[in-house]
Amino acid sequence: MKKRSIKPATGDNRALDGLVQALLALDSPAQMRAFLVDLCTPAELQALADRWRVVPLLTEGVAYRDIHERTAVSVTTIGRIARCLEMGSGGYRHALDQLAQRAAVSPR
Repeated sequence: MKKRSIKPATGDNRALDGLVQALLALDSPAQMRAFLVDLCTPAELQALADRWRVVPLLTEGVAYRDIHERTAVSVTTIGRIARCLEMGSGGYRHALDQLAQRAAVSPR
């Protein structure tokens, strides 16, 4: 396991920036899926997918316990996601907005 400093890294986001650039370089859902499968363990992929599955339910106002019953995601994780939706960096909301825009312009 990689040793981590007790102090959070200040200003050194090069690794994250590199990952962001790699994600942005992908052109299709198939390429993104292949990259994520290579990058993450099955458990990490499941955790990411579970978190994303919770986001729309929270924005619809579904109660935490109901979300837990529907998804089996822990109430603690659901609360963490809710905090990110309210006070995070806006990533979840932006992704939801982008998906809504694409759905509105795509032919049915």
